[in-house]
Amino acid sequence: MINSAANEQKPNPVRVAAAWGVHLFTASGAVCGLLAILAIFEGNWKAMILWMIAAMLVDGFDGMLARWADVKKYANGLDGALLDNILDYLNYVLVPALFLIRADVLPESVRLLSACSILLTSAYQFTQTDAKTDDHHFKGFPSYWNVAALYMLLMNLPDWVNFGFLMLFNIMVFIPIKYIYPSRNSYLRNLTLGLTYLYGAIGIWGLLQYPDQPRWVVWASFIYVGYYLILSVIPKDKAHAN
Repeated sequence: MINSAANEQKPNPVRVAAAWGVHLFTASGAVCGLLAILAIFEGNWKAMILWMIAAMLVDGFDGMLARWADVKKYANGLDGALLDNILDYLNYVLVPALFLIRADVLPESVRLLSACSILLTSAYQFTQTDAKTDDHHFKGFPSYWNVAALYMLLMNLPDWVNFGFLMLFNIMVFIPIKYIYPSRNSYLRNLTLGLTYLYGAIGIWGLLQYPDQPRWVVWASFIYVGYYLILSVIPKDKAHAN
């Protein structure tokens, strides 16, 4: 009887292996970040884009995989949320900060200032106790600095215009707007997920064409950006009612 009870309580080794495999998959985002940094030092923007895309794909799928593998039950010796935050800061903040210093997208006199500003504001954004709210939103601008950096690279706007947008986004970190978390959004869910996947697919396709990306891809992407912002700022009860 004792041996039988012990066998029943022993975790399924396949489930345990799958759960730890998900954690390893999440951790691979650190390798993507390192390779993106090396590409930045080499001035190889194509390679940087590829590794940025790889990091975003890891981040986009690891949460779904973690819930499927039930990592909180079968691999609870590791804090997956902490690991995810560490990797997000690396790939969404540190990598683009280095890009801003090395690339020719900002006035040279303010490149270091700009990089330091997003490091500091993002440190605040990431460590708020309610940075991710209970109803699955990001409070304040959610440190999409990698996306901002890619738009700067692709759009070729004047340096000071890029700097102006960067400072605006820094200010938005402190404005407590609840930005939607697309994969866990509970209202207009199907439409939001559909547009998010379409935005990602077309965006990745366009980025893979760099430096000969179709111009229409960049401008068409703003349809989703506008939708995302509108859905984030309107009262949530009205959006839910729809």
